[in-house]
Amino acid sequence: MAEIRIHRDHDLGLTKAREIAWQWAEQVEAKFDMECTVLEGETSDTVEFTRSGVKGELTVAPDHFELVAQLGFLLGAFKKTIEGEIEKELDSLLAAGAKKKAPAKKKPA
Repeated sequence: MAEIRIHRDHDLGLTKAREIAWQWAEQVEAKFDMECTVLEGETSDTVEFTRSGVKGELTVAPDHFELVAQLGFLLGAFKKTIEGEIEKELDSLLAAGAKKKAPAKKKPA
């Protein structure tokens, strides 16, 4: 069984990271016919995802994302392609989220 591990650091905080994780879940549900379940916690969330031949979790923390997925025998042959697609989707959402981050307030003089 092939395994995919992806780690991405960010400085978005938990609220914004949750939004990005939910967007990611919606995208993989539509694009890859995944079933996603979001488990919210106080300090982090977990997005569980599954479909025939794939099972995994995306841990959503205030400062990072951690994705671990197990690929079945047939999909294991496409590990690099699948991993690349996941990285592309996640990186795209993180980049968009970083751009939308509110600018820091300036201190009065």
